[in-house]
Amino acid sequence: NNPKTKYPRQPIEKTTPRTKNNKSTRKNSVQNTTTKPTKKNKTNKDDAILVKQGKIGGQKAVVGVLDFEFMGGSMGSAVGEGIIAAAEKAIEINSALVVFTSSGGARMQEGIFSLMQLPRTIIAVNNLKDNKLPYIVVLTDPTTGGVTASFAMLGDITFAEPRALIGFAGPRVIQSTVKETLPEGFQTAEYIKNHGGIDLVVSRKDLRDTIGNLITILLKKNKIISNEATNENQEHPQQIASTAS
Repeated sequence: NNPKTKYPRQPIEKTTPRTKNNKSTRKNSVQNTTTKPTKKNKTNKDDAILVKQGKIGGQKAVVGVLDFEFMGGSMGSAVGEGIIAAAEKAIEINSALVVFTSSGGARMQEGIFSLMQLPRTIIAVNNLKDNKLPYIVVLTDPTTGGVTASFAMLGDITFAEPRALIGFAGPRVIQSTVKETLPEGFQTAEYIKNHGGIDLVVSRKDLRDTIGNLITILLKKNKIISNEATNENQEHPQQIASTAS
């Protein structure tokens, strides 16, 4: 290697010489080379989020799911857009939004663009709540980093699967920082529930019925609140008119 070059040169790959018995060419050798599968090939997805609409327990719902197999479920620009699109769709069809999280946090490969998704997703969730629509989050193993610091912990009701790891930084990082031994089960779903961080720990087999019943209750409650607010607004002009007369 020349010490003046910026990067060390790669060793030249030896090739089989062309003979009568071996007519291999560089073109053929390139075509037969097995390439390393990309993230899209492995998961058959364009990014780490999947958004669908349908019904849960007879109630309309929009569901967003993070796929940990796609770059650890990390949140980049596409995931942020997915959460925003899901919230907008829920508002459009007047339904609940249910999000299942499984993520290592913000996608650092996208730099500042990944961090911009934190406030963007929070605004999308707030718009949903302004329209009196339920927002339900199910935390699966693991849910950490920027996802925890944004839309994952803003649910009207927050569920978690048993023994799911939930936090911002990992337990080893925290322990090395505070220089203390962490409690047993620290950052597990059960530990966080006992300390008021989430509402309920639910097994996956019970999630459909639990979420369906909850959506029914929340939509009925929000409808009652909206009707009461409408009646109050209608009464005020009449009260003003009678007082003025």
